[in-house]
Amino acid sequence: MAAFFFGLLLFAMQSPPIPSRPTERGDGDRGSPPSHTASSPLALNDTGATGHPNGTFQQLPHIIIIGVRKGGTRALIEMLSLHSAVAAAENEVHFFDWESHFQKGIPWYLSQMPFALPYQLTVEKTPAYFTSSKVPERIHHMNPDIKLLLILRDPSERVLSDYTQVFYNRLQKHKRYQPIESLLVKDGEINLGYKALNRSLYHLHLQNWLRYFPLESIHVVDGDKLIRDPFPEMKRVERFLNLEPQINASNFYFNKTKGFYCLRDHGRERCLHDSKGRAHPHVAPAILHKLYRFFQEPNRKFFELVGRTFNWN
Repeated sequence: MAAFFFGLLLFAMQSPPIPSRPTERGDGDRGSPPSHTASSPLALNDTGATGHPNGTFQQLPHIIIIGVRKGGTRALIEMLSLHSAVAAAENEVHFFDWESHFQKGIPWYLSQMPFALPYQLTVEKTPAYFTSSKVPERIHHMNPDIKLLLILRDPSERVLSDYTQVFYNRLQKHKRYQPIESLLVKDGEINLGYKALNRSLYHLHLQNWLRYFPLESIHVVDGDKLIRDPFPEMKRVERFLNLEPQINASNFYFNKTKGFYCLRDHGRERCLHDSKGRAHPHVAPAILHKLYRFFQEPNRKFFELVGRTFNWN
């Protein structure tokens, strides 16, 4: 009998472990991503959905809102959450762009996702993903078939919104701030070293994403139109995600006090945080004109990339 149990123990020790899920491969046209070892942050060794007694579970996202900062990402995810088949992460996860988070691995990323019902699609948004050079490859390694949403505004307006956010943050912390003119212009020319300006060079960042994903996997939301008339833009998002038409015009109402659209969902009304829609600082017309001229060529290149135009200055 002792020999029998010893034999069973030896067999168990020699049996290879069974992987929890098959290894994912990339699109053959773009080349398969390199395999990941068990120590790699993207190693998929133990990422099965985390279940909950009420029948919900956590799953890796089917959709990621990749940016852009100050493009309207918060409004987009709030509006998308109106759909009953969508479960949205509450906070910006910053898994693929922050090394401190990325090194925690896919199991940690999974733990940041919302608990969803079996029929729901999970979505997270981190606006910094779009302008981070390492993020496209990392997301592709996780899931080459993922759906990506990119919301963009007029690049000049986005720069001003970017500055406004930093301005108020520094003001609240009683820190010094630079006038916007000194950041936009250096030695009489547009200051290419200003980070907010770089974030608005959409064609440069999109080119990096197109190295890993086909354009058909990236839906560009017109952030300016979403602000002015959200319903048509959200119908386009529904179609891109193959969602059953559910969001309707009655989900939106214009709040005259705030000056932008708010949401109505099953009788409950909610608006974006007061930090949204802040007035931009005054900029001298000559500097604004210089900014508009600077973006003309980058905008043209972006329009060529996506095969459509936008009503930008």
